[in-house]
Order: sequence, then structure tokens, then C-alpha cells
Amino acid sequence: MTYILRKKIIYHSKRTFKCISLFFILLISIIAIIAFKYKPTYAVTISGEVIGYVSDKVDLEKRIKDEILAHTGNVAFVTINQFPEYDLQLLNRSTKTNEDEIVNLLKKNAEITYRYYAVTYNDEVKGYVNTLEEAEQFVANLKAEYAGDLDLNLGINEYYTVNVDDAKNIEANSDITVAKEEIESMVDEYIDKESRTVNGIYLAVTPISGRITSRFAAIENVRSGAHTGLDIAAPNGTKIQAAAGGTITHASPMGTYGNLVIVSHGNGVETYYAHCSKILVSVGQTVSEGDTIALVGSTGNSTGNHLHFEIRINGKAINPQKYLYRNN
Repeated sequence: MTYILRKKIIYHSKRTFKCISLFFILLISIIAIIAFKYKPTYAVTISGEVIGYVSDKVDLEKRIKDEILAHTGNVAFVTINQFPEYDLQLLNRSTKTNEDEIVNLLKKNAEITYRYYAVTYNDEVKGYVNTLEEAEQFVANLKAEYAGDLDLNLGINEYYTVNVDDAKNIEANSDITVAKEEIESMVDEYIDKESRTVNGIYLAVTPISGRITSRFAAIENVRSGAHTGLDIAAPNGTKIQAAAGGTITHASPMGTYGNLVIVSHGNGVETYYAHCSKILVSVGQTVSEGDTIALVGSTGNSTGNHLHFEIRINGKAINPQKYLYRNN
């Protein structure tokens, strides 16, 4: 009886082992078939819409970080409004992955913010540079160049834009050399204007061009006292222009001055134009800077054709070369 029981147990054990073996063989076969025909693939979705497939989401995330989110140069930061989500699936091995297309699509939809530094003069943008260090160095150099002349109203503004065309336009026109030249020109013009301003009146125009033959305060035999103006030699009939706008207060002969025109500019400032061959204005007339008021001559106490030019403040003659003809 015991023998028979043992035989039955052995028989059933062998049969069970055989079944288990067949099960594992079948399972391995199924796994092999699946592995041969299918592959684990990540479906990449944005807002629930599949935009492609990748075999390695870690690699795609690295590409997003390196190729999209990483920024250099004028890019301040990059924003991806919707990051992709991943769904692991078993897909047919014939299904193609498209990492490049996914990355390009994400690049296209990413919002790039560009940053520049604008250098301003009198609150007006004059040029752009890429870094704050460049802007600070540019401003420091200009201020050092004009130290002692005036306190330059230079500033640095941080400028952001998400407009690609705007960014390209800024880069195409970001020539700090041109900006420096423009600012220097404006500063020089300002300095020149300040140096030509008498008691608040800007002497915008040099009355005539010519050679100075007698300077302010000169003592010479042709006159009884110190010279009260400048003598500028010029051909007879040369046009004489008003140095600044004002009102004609005298337009007739006056003693040794000969034919004399006096223009009152306000703030006690007057300019005298003497020895004229012809006067072209009349008392009470208003003139602007650059208007022709008379012609060069040799009337009055004169030894040749020239303009005697004076500047007076409240009746007192001052040296015109402090304001005009400074390089003569």
C-alpha cells in the first residue's frame, strides 16, 4: 500500500513539474514574442495631445535643458508654458521615435526673453550693449573724458523684449562706437553753446568770417582809448549777420563808429556792428540769429574795410573772444 502511494505521489509530482515547465516555456515564449514585436516607448503629450514618441525620456529632458532652457548672450531667460508629459506604452517596433521634431516644436513654442543694456544721454537711448559691465565701462570712460567740463547726464537702463525682430534690430544696430560719437557730438555742441552764452543769451552765429586785425582792449594810435571790441577784416559789401535774435535799437551813423547797428537781445545784452557801408535794418525791427543786418564798410574812424564788433552787458563792453572767434 505504501509503495503504491509513493508511486502516485511521484507520478503527480512529475506531472506538476511538467505543467509548470510548460507554463514557463509558454510565458517565456510570449515574452520573447512581445519583446520581438513591441518595445517600451514613451508617448510625449502636451495638453493631452500626443506630439511624438521617445525611447528615453531622461535623454529628452536633457536636450530640453541644454538646447532650449540654457541661454547665452542676450537671452535673459526662456519660458516653456507647458512642459511635456510622458506615458509609457508598448508600441510596435516599427513605430518611429521623433526626438528632433519634439525638441524643435518645443523650441518654436518657447518664449524667449532678450536682455540688453541701453546707454542713455539726457534720458534718450543712444546705444545698446550686451552686458552691464560694458555699459558701466562705456559711461565711466565718457565721464572721465569730459571731467571738469560738465556733469554728463548719462544713464544705463536694463531693457527686455520678447519680440525676436526687435531683438535682431537691436543687435544689428548696437554699435557703441556710433553711440559714443553721437553723444560726444551732442556734448561738444552743449559745451560750445554754454561757452557762447552771455548772461543767458546764446550767440548762435559769428557775424562774419575774417582775420582779426585788432583785439579787445588793444591800445593803438588810431583811437584815444582801449579797444572796446574786435576788428575783423573783410571785403567791402560782405554780409554782416546778427549774432543772436533781438530788437534793433540803433541803425544810423554814430561818431567814430560810422554806420552803426545795435541789437538788444534781452537780459542787458547788446551787440554792436560798426563801420558798415550800408545798414539794412531799422530801429524797432525784430531780427533772428543769422539775419543779414548790414554790409561791411569803412565808415567813421576806420583805416580799411572791416567790422568792429562789440558785446556789452548793461552798457559795459566785454571781450567778444570769450564767446566768439575764440580760435582766431
